[in-house]
Amino acid sequence: MKPVLLILLSLFSSSLFAQQFTISGKITDEGGRPVPFASIYIKNTTKGASANNEGNYQLRVNAGKYDIQYKAVGYAQQSKTVEVTADRVINIGLQTETYQLKDVTVHAGGEDPAYAIMRKAIKKRKSYLNEVKAYTCDIYIKGLQKLLAAPKTFMGFDVQKATNEAGLDSNRRGIVYLSESESKYSFIRPDQVHEEQVSSKVSGHNRAFSFNRASDMQVNFYENFENWEGLSNRPLVSPVADNALFYYNFKYIGTSVENGETINKIEVIPKRAHDPCFEGVIYILDDSWRIYGLQLYITKKANINFVDTLKVNQQFFPVNEKTWMNSSIKFEFTGGLFGFKIGGYFISIYKNYNLDPDLSKANFNEQLRITKGTAKDSTYWEQARPIPLTGEEIIDYRAKDKLAKRRESKEYLDSLDKANNKFKPVNLLFTGIDTRNRYKKEYFHYDPLIGSMLYNTVEGLAIDYGAGYSKLVDTLNNRYFMLNGKLRYGFANHLFNGSTGAAIPLQRFTLGLNGGSDVVDLNNLAPMSAFVNTLHTLLAKQNFKKLYQKQFASASISGRITGGLQGSAGIEWANRKWLPNATSFSIFNPHGHQFTSNNPLVPDQDVPLFPENKSLTVNLRASYDFSNKYETYPSGRRYLPSKYPTISVNYTRGISNALGSDVDYDKISADISKTGISMGFYGNSSFFIGAGKFLNAKSVFYPDYFHFTGNEVFSYKPRINRFLLLDYYDFSTADKYLEGHFEHNFSGFITNKIPLIRKFKLQEIVDINYLYTPQLKNYAELGFGLQYLNIRAMYGISYHGGTEAKSAFRLGISL
Repeated sequence: MKPVLLILLSLFSSSLFAQQFTISGKITDEGGRPVPFASIYIKNTTKGASANNEGNYQLRVNAGKYDIQYKAVGYAQQSKTVEVTADRVINIGLQTETYQLKDVTVHAGGEDPAYAIMRKAIKKRKSYLNEVKAYTCDIYIKGLQKLLAAPKTFMGFDVQKATNEAGLDSNRRGIVYLSESESKYSFIRPDQVHEEQVSSKVSGHNRAFSFNRASDMQVNFYENFENWEGLSNRPLVSPVADNALFYYNFKYIGTSVENGETINKIEVIPKRAHDPCFEGVIYILDDSWRIYGLQLYITKKANINFVDTLKVNQQFFPVNEKTWMNSSIKFEFTGGLFGFKIGGYFISIYKNYNLDPDLSKANFNEQLRITKGTAKDSTYWEQARPIPLTGEEIIDYRAKDKLAKRRESKEYLDSLDKANNKFKPVNLLFTGIDTRNRYKKEYFHYDPLIGSMLYNTVEGLAIDYGAGYSKLVDTLNNRYFMLNGKLRYGFANHLFNGSTGAAIPLQRFTLGLNGGSDVVDLNNLAPMSAFVNTLHTLLAKQNFKKLYQKQFASASISGRITGGLQGSAGIEWANRKWLPNATSFSIFNPHGHQFTSNNPLVPDQDVPLFPENKSLTVNLRASYDFSNKYETYPSGRRYLPSKYPTISVNYTRGISNALGSDVDYDKISADISKTGISMGFYGNSSFFIGAGKFLNAKSVFYPDYFHFTGNEVFSYKPRINRFLLLDYYDFSTADKYLEGHFEHNFSGFITNKIPLIRKFKLQEIVDINYLYTPQLKNYAELGFGLQYLNIRAMYGISYHGGTEAKSAFRLGISL
């Protein structure tokens, strides 16, 4: 009976005591034009709403008498006392704020009054940054992205078809992302955050959660810099930063009075057009010298990425007599690339602040929580949203909700699979074939024939063809059961190999099973791809890659043990056989280039590097990144990168006299690494330090050595522990080693100051690499270069024993 009683009581109380009414209307300026995203708040509370892009608003309240404030940056605030006993329509006209100049005397060549105001604001920056030690609040976020223009096709992709299926119009224009969400947000200074998304709606996806994040919307101009990674290679300087006067000019516009507060309007002007600075207007309160609001923007002149213009509109309101907090933040953007033009905005509305919450840092390991029941229907949102939908948004929700229901049906999924799973010979040759059964959540992949062809001096022309199967078996944690297999045949040495593998989810761990035979790199780090080796072998008569045959069976288990601790354990039995060269064919024969043997230590003679042998090895690996921070999604946890370095330890035991094993050794290695260490305005740094030693080396063969990620060709794939010029095989060791790598990316600190060059958004790279082994002694590299997007050009110089050994250009490509 208790559940029934609770339901009756809740119905009774909600209908009798919590009946709400709606105050709605339109906010316009003196010319009758809508004032978009104006703020509406009940006086002396943090409860309110916002107008939409068309100036329409709605505020839900209980019956009673209220003082309602209407305001927007740049307009005079208007207050209205309202007695609410039924729904009310109240249209509001806001007047453009008139700013009066103070009675100041400015002499010729004298300083603008704005500088005195901004100096006081800068002086108070740190106190306001640390003013609130902790708080909680509720945040509503709305995001809208529109495709404003697009080509019919792009690099063979049918854009017209894709936009039609997504519900856009025939001109490939319309809303591509529309979403709303509500979150409960908690904060403890300096950087402890917890966000729980309690409701969401995504146009066209009835069951999906929103990708709106309150943390992504946080902006605090009391910080010296705004680090908007991805958008800008460099941190953006705040107008109230400690060194703001070095980057900005300020112009005094005037003052206005609102609620007894004197507000100074200051124009913000970058001193240099291409510095990472904002333009626009900032409003500073007199006497307290805190930020009242701001309208700032940055453009392509500041070398931002992806968008042409980004506008930031932030408003504050008093939460109590002394403290002001965010009332709303809006980001508005436009941009374009390759014929595509986009535009949109994200806006967040804050309410229900608590500046004295009972919070414990122990509960902040989880930084974001989104549960399965987050998605809410239209009925819920009609009552919950503080910003009314525009006509365009209403149409988009209705049309795409119907489309979403159809997309979830088996008939639709089958028809989609039937259309996309059609066999095309061109795919078999160049891209591979992908077939799927969306309803059963099964996926098949077959490699392309052209991409499976390779050439080396050991096998000659070879085919290494693979296929894979995966099935989603754990929807909650987004985990797949996977099978793969491949066949390999060398037409010169007539060797046939085949292998297969499986990955099986076991709760939070993965069991791996593999077996068969293969032709593999003598360097187990595989520093050179088969494709690059094919090009050098056929076109330049350089056979850098050295290979051997391995017949094997292995099993492993890996996963996250707890928090930042991850681990793996594996066992492998293998029969290993060195292979000689089988061909010397090359299309071109450049002067001075000759093929070497498949023995890297004896390049002039094709003598075996090691006898055929069997090995049984056990490997244990653990890594820890000193972070327990994670996000929880309906699909499971996602652990976040740590601000501290990652430490890893690896131990391998070669077991003798078991299953015919010929090896007998123990080796251990450890490393510590960190990427993307922020150096503020001067870019970011990364480092890797590793060391290893054979504790026992009674019976060791070359594949068991410690190997290093060398590079001897023009192009390479950048990674922090990679050398620019080191030989692939000569310096592998069965003794001990110490290696170190340091890289600094200046993120355009230098090139952005050079006219014409700055528009390319180049990043300056400095590389330092070091390696010690008892045989090599001291080897070092120094590299300098430039990077554009994922492509970098480097010039490297190597030193062996203090003497310059080699220098060369290198082209790094990250895909």
